[in-house]
Amino acid sequence: MNAHPAVRRVAVGDHLRHWRQQRRLSQQDLAFDAGLSTRHLSCVETGKASPSRELVLRLCEHLSVPLRERNAWLVAAGFAPMYREHRLDDPALQAARQAVQHILDRHEPWPAVAFDRHWNLVLSNRMVVPLLAGVDPALLVPPVNLLRVSLHPGGLAPRIANLHQWREHLFARLQQQLHTTGDAGLAALLQELQAYPDQPPEQIRRLDGEHPGVLMPFLVHTPTGVLHLISTTTVFGSPTDITLQELAMETFFPGDEASAQALRTLAQTLP
Repeated sequence: MNAHPAVRRVAVGDHLRHWRQQRRLSQQDLAFDAGLSTRHLSCVETGKASPSRELVLRLCEHLSVPLRERNAWLVAAGFAPMYREHRLDDPALQAARQAVQHILDRHEPWPAVAFDRHWNLVLSNRMVVPLLAGVDPALLVPPVNLLRVSLHPGGLAPRIANLHQWREHLFARLQQQLHTTGDAGLAALLQELQAYPDQPPEQIRRLDGEHPGVLMPFLVHTPTGVLHLISTTTVFGSPTDITLQELAMETFFPGDEASAQALRTLAQTLP
């Protein structure tokens, strides 16, 4: 019986080459930015030289490599991983979790959510629940993926007045995130979302150009009328925990006074 071929271990030079090409940098450009010779960088990339721990971290910093991948670089170079990863409900992150939930709660009566690197819902405030009314229960089984809930025909998609614009906006954000992280899970999610149906052409034409400008509105039909929302995304500035680096908060704001009043009224009906 033939033995299975050995799986080739990914070398630190392979990581380096992948992320350098991902960032569209030449060896010369990266070497100059990182303060080393092009020859030395080439030797590290081809495996002819072993980098120090300090050099691994310096290259990761100049290539803006996510913390999760920095650990992979360190292990490939023969060093221990540097960055911790805890679940958000781990006691070690209790203070951070409480801080995030406090921010979300203080944002009421406007909706706000926190989600992980794959856009799975982690925390939310009370105002999110009414917006999800009517969504297929299968889409609300944890982990709840916010992009899937937004764009799936059984989710919010039939109620989003500017679905075409919102869809393209989310795709652009996801593609930028994919470029930054190189995450295979995000690539699979994008492929799935792109297969969902878009708005009918007559609706697209009616909405094109209706909301020009920097902010992309989120227009969603509710029993109280169409809510006009805009949003902002917040991330942790310099975390040392992988979970915190990959956590994002999306806070929505009313785009007009009618939407503001509708949300204030809705908040009064919630427990």
